[in-house]
Amino acid sequence: MKYTESELKALVNKVIESVRDGGKTEGDIPVGISNRHIHLTSEDVETLFGKGYRLTKLKDLSQPGQYACREQLTIVGPSMRAIEGVRVLGPERKKSQVEISRTDSYLLKVKPPVRESGDLEGSSPITIIGPKGIVMLDEGCIIANRHIHMSEDEGRAFGLHDCDYVDVELSGERRSLFYDVQVRVHKDFRLEMHIDTDDANAAGVSNGFKARLIKR
Repeated sequence: MKYTESELKALVNKVIESVRDGGKTEGDIPVGISNRHIHLTSEDVETLFGKGYRLTKLKDLSQPGQYACREQLTIVGPSMRAIEGVRVLGPERKKSQVEISRTDSYLLKVKPPVRESGDLEGSSPITIIGPKGIVMLDEGCIIANRHIHMSEDEGRAFGLHDCDYVDVELSGERRSLFYDVQVRVHKDFRLEMHIDTDDANAAGVSNGFKARLIKR
């Protein structure tokens, strides 16, 4: 979304007016809760579902161009215990990866690092089972770090840049303060904080909850 100069000034003033003690802004960041999911390369899609197979869009996600697929798969860790019905997200990527919660890792007996999506070097191995084949990843299982998506205009309004870190307060049933939340700024992003199911349950919040950003 493009803003005129006057619209951008109005947006900046709105953020400034909402600033409170210590650089707090209230109710600015909608929260999106990310359940366990899988990203796949086109090659791995064909291995798991058959040659020539293409993922089927189920619904669009909050970030432009991202979508949930109808396809679901099974993941297996060293314990040989499985988690079934793990949703595939599209579009296809350059590297396959599996994002789980810490609770999932205890079941699977894996030790995934907390990482930004796509940072897979040295991450945990995981096996993905599909209807037509199996993919064994030597690395690719992570716990996604807490992060906030925002557009370039929103980044300017907040005075933040890509890969900055902020603290975020969630005043849910269990009021919580999350430290070191990564900011991701891109022209195509929409404002939303992403946390996993463990964090959401700990704070007692659900999708669409409004978070308070604390700048550092």
